[in-house]
Amino acid sequence: MAERGGIFAGDDPFVIARNWLAEAEKSEPNDPNAIALATVDADGLPNTRMVLLKDIEDDAFVFYTNYGSAKAQELDGAGKAAFVMHWKSLRRQIRVRGVIEREEGPQADAYYASRSLKSRLGAWASHQSQPLASRAALMAEVAKVTATHGPNPPRPPFWGGYRIRPVEIEFWADGAFRLHDRFRWRRNQKNDSWSVVRLNP
Repeated sequence: MAERGGIFAGDDPFVIARNWLAEAEKSEPNDPNAIALATVDADGLPNTRMVLLKDIEDDAFVFYTNYGSAKAQELDGAGKAAFVMHWKSLRRQIRVRGVIEREEGPQADAYYASRSLKSRLGAWASHQSQPLASRAALMAEVAKVTATHGPNPPRPPFWGGYRIRPVEIEFWADGAFRLHDRFRWRRNQKNDSWSVVRLNP
């Protein structure tokens, strides 16, 4: 598509996404890798929260969480999710929809090991999404797991990654007079080739 040049150019949407994120890292003041992750519960009621995207692979997007959390239960239940990355400084966004799989292997171990010690201990201490009596109770649990697991805690069995393999990716950039540029990449299955269309603003 001849008009799909400039910031939209290329035959690989994951390369485009990595390029946009790299640009955002130079201008966004906080968390340029933040995504608004959307899931649905068992009743089909939507849920959305901010999480940090940790990797853009050759064919997937990866983030990490507690497998006991509400988001994890909804991800496992539906097997599908969506997210949007929005950068105010660049006036751009990327929307993704796809199927979910867990990342519980060496990659999850390596990412967990790369986190600060306090973050690793916090992953052990937090019963994510569950009621909490007080901040003091949480800090007491941190002290408890620190004594138990020491300075090199292993990755908790209830904590790991999720990989979203997209069937749809949309790149959006702000345009004058709200005449935005939008290109949607779509495939029926995760191993199919992509079709790309320009969308109306």
